[in-house]
Amino acid sequence: MNATPLGLVAGLALGFAVAFGGFGAFVVVLVLGALGLLVGRWLDGELDLSALVGSARDRGRR
Repeated sequence: MNATPLGLVAGLALGFAVAFGGFGAFVVVLVLGALGLLVGRWLDGELDLSALVGSARDRGRR
């Protein structure tokens, strides 16, 4: 699936959340959507978290 239909679905989901659930539901849907995107990219191998983990370890050693 390319980015256009995926963006459309995400926009519709956020629109429904704000229309029927208010701002709190909008924020929850936005955060969970971003988390799902990160997990999906990580599972597909398109997101490399080793750089983030490595930099956090380096800061702890100083």
